[in-house]
Amino acid sequence: MTARSNTFPGAAVMKRRFIATLLAALPLVWLTTSQNVHAQKSEDKFPNRAINIVVTFPPGGGTDILARLIGNYLTDVSGYAGVVENKPGASGNLGAKFVAEHAPDGYTLLMVNSSYAINPAVFANMPFDPKKDLVPIINVAYVPSVLVVPASSPYNTLNDLLNAARPNKNDISYGSCGNGTPQHLAGESLNIAAKTHMTHIPFSGCGPALNSVLGNQIPLAIITASSANAQIKAGKLRALAVTSPQRSPYFAEVPTVAELGFPGYQLNQWHGLLAPAGISASVKQKIYEDVNKVMQRPDVIEKLKTLGYTQANDDPDAFKKIVDGDIDKFSKLSKDIGLRVD
Repeated sequence: MTARSNTFPGAAVMKRRFIATLLAALPLVWLTTSQNVHAQKSEDKFPNRAINIVVTFPPGGGTDILARLIGNYLTDVSGYAGVVENKPGASGNLGAKFVAEHAPDGYTLLMVNSSYAINPAVFANMPFDPKKDLVPIINVAYVPSVLVVPASSPYNTLNDLLNAARPNKNDISYGSCGNGTPQHLAGESLNIAAKTHMTHIPFSGCGPALNSVLGNQIPLAIITASSANAQIKAGKLRALAVTSPQRSPYFAEVPTVAELGFPGYQLNQWHGLLAPAGISASVKQKIYEDVNKVMQRPDVIEKLKTLGYTQANDDPDAFKKIVDGDIDKFSKLSKDIGLRVD
């Protein structure tokens, strides 16, 4: 008896089509695998070109100075420089949005200060999500704000000033570095804690506020220690208190607001680097390690001291807790004082 064939009509055709489809797919599989391997190799070699550091303030300010310190010395650590690009506007939201929309490859970073955490509280419509669209990498330095009066001021202590500012109607005003800045919130926090009625006068930066208090145009200014340092040392300004939780090593004789009867009061302005969300853990760690090496240089440490900064090296996890915690804290404070910028 003749054995029956296991084939059926068209089987040979289907077999040929299957083999053709498989062969056609092989180049795509090879290409995808090759791309993945190339991406992994590129990540392993990070960095292999210059890193763009976007600063959300104009050139010359404290945040810009820190970014340029990091950028200049990254070459010594990684072989590739950090190129600073200033993108001021919308209280820093313009530059932050710009970075958030970039690829999370570690080659575009954002240099900001505590204003980044204040903006969500004072702007009704944020162009990005500050907790989700950017991830903290390293906090490099703190700088306190300092309450200063002209050297000729009748107020020799913070309590002298606050006593004059407690009546509902008084002539005590304070200048800050601008609406919604850490210095603005420092003043309003003090109004709440001390039950005072100081009038806020916003300036377009710490420099103009400094000039106004030097010229006796305002009785008090709350500005960064780095802005006021030289004038305090020269005896042209009197420092009444600092806003940091501990005394500044650069103004050791100046008390904190907290120790003058307002426990828990603090506003210490941080400065750090963020990256677009989605950055790999290995690249994020590499950036942290390289920048931390820069900040440990003796000449960089000395530069920080002359500017009134306190060194920090908070890693990605620690820095995220700081940023997210400040976003929540400033949101509550802004609601308490009814602060809106837009």
